[in-house]
Amino acid sequence: MEVTRTAETEAPADLRNLAGEQIRSALERNARAVSLRPGVGQGTAVTKVVLREGLTCEVEDGPWKMTVGMSEKSGGDNAGPNPGVLGRTALGSCMAIAYATWAAHRGVPIQSLTVEVEADYDVRGELGVDDSISPVYPEVRCVVTVESTAPEREVCEVLREAEKYCCYWRVFREPVRVIRETWFASPSGAEPALACEED
Repeated sequence: MEVTRTAETEAPADLRNLAGEQIRSALERNARAVSLRPGVGQGTAVTKVVLREGLTCEVEDGPWKMTVGMSEKSGGDNAGPNPGVLGRTALGSCMAIAYATWAAHRGVPIQSLTVEVEADYDVRGELGVDDSISPVYPEVRCVVTVESTAPEREVCEVLREAEKYCCYWRVFREPVRVIRETWFASPSGAEPALACEED
């Protein structure tokens, strides 16, 4: 996955207003659609990850393709960002998008917004040197910086409302059932067989 750095620019007010109207219209249109036909909004998202050489993975999800890897010190070749980067990215970007969506819905202007995700870690948990240490982040902090002409109280209300409906905010904060299915592929080309299922 190519990562580029761009100069920070501020969109003109008329473009921000246009974007806000588009966001608000999309939210209200989609909410009406799934209220009338719940099945339209239900499904299963599938992301396919294929292990390539060493610790490099190729990821495909619909039209999107990216490479995930590990640094040299972890035994990889730095072919792409590591899973931790993508996990923190999922959380931070999901929060930012939720804030923008609900701010537009409530008519609360946002001139700029930044989410910085800080995750504490202890690699001993991942390296198996001490089973008393979990590989899970002991704490994740999300630092949100907002610039808005609206009263601070209104902005905080929008943030709280957005978090109520923010998928990855909830995923990180609430237990989610995760199931592993293991299928064994045959070198002969026969159909893979389900060996076990665990959660």
